[in-house]
Amino acid sequence: MKFNLIDSLKESLQNASDETTRQSSQRYFKEKMDVYGVKAARVKSIAQEYYVELKKESKNEVFNLCEALFGSGKLEESFIACHWCFKRKKEFLPEDFKLFESWIDRYIKNWATCDTFCNQSVGAFLLQYPEFLPELFRWARSENLWMRRAAAVSLIVPARKGLFYKEIMTIASLLLEDQEDMVQKGYGWLLKVNTNHYEEEVFNFVVKNKANMPRTALRYAIEKMPPEMKAIAMKRDF
Repeated sequence: MKFNLIDSLKESLQNASDETTRQSSQRYFKEKMDVYGVKAARVKSIAQEYYVELKKESKNEVFNLCEALFGSGKLEESFIACHWCFKRKKEFLPEDFKLFESWIDRYIKNWATCDTFCNQSVGAFLLQYPEFLPELFRWARSENLWMRRAAAVSLIVPARKGLFYKEIMTIASLLLEDQEDMVQKGYGWLLKVNTNHYEEEVFNFVVKNKANMPRTALRYAIEKMPPEMKAIAMKRDF
């Protein structure tokens, strides 16, 4: 196990940190964040530099290192875990789903890590194994708000391709009245992306449900629609 590599990685992140970045990072999150204070581009560069040493390692070895990074609670380390996991997307197997689910449930505590991991690795997994799509309906009913957001944002990349329309609309229906703004923004974002291929269908969904749909989700969903559609969707019906 190359945990000495993790120690070296942590040292590199510490050396690349600065106080200004550390303090400014917090303003993007409601949660108290544990950060080194390294700019995103540099984090990605460090991730790639260290991954060179892992190319010949097994997927399981890399996943063990990813789990260690997720478990640290450091934002930058979680991004590197996301990067390394996604590098092995061609090796994903059906049994990896339970591992990915456990990482979301146990380690993900902010929107940035949730979106990065789910847009990349979970989205890639679902494109390879669409038979797992119904599992997202269970996520949408989870008590864990990040699992619920993951149910939506894991479908962002497929939605850009015009895929999984029925599942996307089911997820939106399950999350429709969610009280957490991070979940509202997540499924609103998903609906917005879905308008690229299904604008009329999303519009009809929003108009039908706008009495119960939180305004945050509604505004996200209609962001790309023409002004006349937006006006109808935003109009309050008394």
